[in-house]
Amino acid sequence: MSQTLNREFGAIITRLIQKENLTRNDAKQAFVSVLNNDVTDMQQGAFLAALTAKRETSEEVAGSWEAIYDLDTIKVDLTPGIKAVDNSGTGMDTFKTFNISTAASIIAAAGHIPMARHGARAISSACGTVDMAEALGVDVECTADLVAKSIETAGLGLFNGMSPHIHPMALGRILSQIYFGSTLNIAASLANPALPSIGVRGVFSKKMILPVANVMKEIGYKSAIVLHGSIDDSDKGMDEASVCGVTHCARILEDNEIHEFIINPKKLGLAAKNQNDLAPEKDIKTESKRFAALLSNQENSARKDAALLNAGLIFLAAQKATSLEDGIEQAAKLLESGKAFETLEKWVATQNTAPKKGLARLHSLMQ
Repeated sequence: MSQTLNREFGAIITRLIQKENLTRNDAKQAFVSVLNNDVTDMQQGAFLAALTAKRETSEEVAGSWEAIYDLDTIKVDLTPGIKAVDNSGTGMDTFKTFNISTAASIIAAAGHIPMARHGARAISSACGTVDMAEALGVDVECTADLVAKSIETAGLGLFNGMSPHIHPMALGRILSQIYFGSTLNIAASLANPALPSIGVRGVFSKKMILPVANVMKEIGYKSAIVLHGSIDDSDKGMDEASVCGVTHCARILEDNEIHEFIINPKKLGLAAKNQNDLAPEKDIKTESKRFAALLSNQENSARKDAALLNAGLIFLAAQKATSLEDGIEQAAKLLESGKAFETLEKWVATQNTAPKKGLARLHSLMQ
């Protein structure tokens, strides 16, 4: 690490502290230095903190994404004609829920929406997307090519954002050391090897909705919904659509316009009074059993309503529903008919180097 480079990088940090915005290219080059580990750990942390405190612009997030995607992301090519959809959150939200996005994605995949997900292990929560998939029997340390095969044959695949098979250079190293929501969380979640053009994305702060929507538009998303869920009578929020308060959304439309709207769960008949109904269990084994019960339609609680609401948004973003209400109705039929659990079984069997072992793990959760 050269003293000159650290000094130059320090000048960038000073600019951010003084609330000066970076250009997309300046942000990209700064993140290249972080990914290459060209500057000290202290400089890297200071840079991410200063950028977050200033509040990231869409150009800065786009520059960060470009660095991660170009430099540290294994790419895959899906069969032409497959319009892959991503559904994930940034994490680092202030209220931790069970893995709603995973449940919603499985339900959507049961409705023939090809889901190309990109997630991480838990950093600030009890159970991350990758942790849950692993507990269900999915091989989360597999290659990107096997994930692509799973998307094409099972309708669902998960790229492990902290695996060297997906991001071989630095992303896992950095994310595992950060315990606050930063630009990197947002940009990294967008660095999907399948590069989908449709998505539903939760963010850790209401203030990040429009910047992230603008970034997604800039990097090629044609239809997407960016959201942040609130909790009534609380300052806490979640990177999922909420049944405990209103959800603020921004939707990217095909004409490249961004339309802002609010979801009120009371108007949909999905309002839950107690947010603790959505909290994860204390250990992954208990949580995975409860999650499997939800997917097999054995849970009639706020969890079910949250899964249906978030699945409905995927149907809406993928233009498979005429309205959110229609999407929720389709999701309910898939869950209650058993098709969602069948899709879960197919996913476990396909994204796996040891399918029988994976299915045995899943089926043991039902005992």
